[in-house]
Amino acid sequence: MTHWLDEITWNEQGLVAVIAQEIGTNQVLMLAWMNKEALQLTVDKNQAVYWSRSRQKLWFKGEESGNVQKLKDIRLDCDNDVILLTVEQINGIACHTGRHHCFFKQLGTNKWKTVEPVITDPSILYSK
Repeated sequence: MTHWLDEITWNEQGLVAVIAQEIGTNQVLMLAWMNKEALQLTVDKNQAVYWSRSRQKLWFKGEESGNVQKLKDIRLDCDNDVILLTVEQINGIACHTGRHHCFFKQLGTNKWKTVEPVITDPSILYSK
């Protein structure tokens, strides 16, 4: 019998793209990456655990800021290479910039414009 993790198409680095979507609003909060260990921990702990490509380590979402993502549902796309997490976003902040979600820049006339407010200053979120 094939293990469910083996059905995922992992990239050359052993990672899979993950979209976090907020339950209730269906707002796309962020895109991140997971390796097998992160995905297994996400399922086991019932909260989002990602792989930080910049730090090359597991990233327990909210470990410093308290902005945890509680897992509500998990889906795999038709090509088996993208995970969709439906999450409850604790404290309403998913982005390290202190915003509700990471997609706060909108393309205007040949330039990006910030269109979402900062809810909590990042220096406060990460001062622990």
